[in-house]
Amino acid sequence: MAVLIPFEVPTGNDKTLLVWELSSGPTAEDLQHSLFTVFSQFGLLYSVRVFPNAVVAGPGFYAIIKFYSARDAHRAQEACDRKQLFQKSPVKVRLGTRHKAVQDNTLALNSSKCQELANYYFGFNGWSKRIIKLQDLSNLEESGNEDIVAPLQKQSLKFFCALEVVLPSYECRSTGVGIAEKPLDKPEEGPLSFLMNRKITQKLAIQKAMTDAFQKLLIVVLESGKIAVVHRPCEEVTDARTEEELQDLIQVSYFSWKQCGQAEEECLSDFSFEEEEFKPELD
Repeated sequence: MAVLIPFEVPTGNDKTLLVWELSSGPTAEDLQHSLFTVFSQFGLLYSVRVFPNAVVAGPGFYAIIKFYSARDAHRAQEACDRKQLFQKSPVKVRLGTRHKAVQDNTLALNSSKCQELANYYFGFNGWSKRIIKLQDLSNLEESGNEDIVAPLQKQSLKFFCALEVVLPSYECRSTGVGIAEKPLDKPEEGPLSFLMNRKITQKLAIQKAMTDAFQKLLIVVLESGKIAVVHRPCEEVTDARTEEELQDLIQVSYFSWKQCGQAEEECLSDFSFEEEEFKPELD
């Protein structure tokens, strides 16, 4: 069966491990590093978080580890449960339990996490991004002064970005758009502050466009370990003023199985939970 990995924050309990009976000797930072080293051997990790035990549980720590892949989380649980790993006493490792009362809240990965996920499955040279358009939509007040002080009259900085993520090996392109705005509440800060805010706003628009482009891609990991990509274009237009600019950029949805052989399918059930709802067993 295949594993489907979207460019979204993993919320399923089948992708999350609870690790407890961690020694109280090391610091939380040292434990986090040791846990990351051990569990990243089984697949890409979204996060490793270490918490002190409740007072009633005695000294020590427990950790919550999130994988992007349910298959990787299951393999890690079977291999590490009741093993010593990096300490003298064994640890306990369990998959997350289901809490049907808690609804899923799907969140897009930020651009940094999107790139990390793409690098892991496609390789550092297996994908690229191309800025199609970066447009200044900032609000301007009329001014006859054309020198560098004039931009300081802007009420806000606003940039639109259209960006394309390209996967050559899968003959796949995904277009995303993003808009970032930053009010200029203190124009008296001067030209240098304005230029810095302008650069930050541009960067944020590019990051949002990259996130949008990656969200339209779905990674498919086959049982053999080979990778396929599904492209799911969104028909919504982010801003009415950009519709004309984007009408030639949206592609028809397609499914790329280049070098992947026969397609496989898997139906994944996903349940979210609040991390505080984990209750370690006391046996």
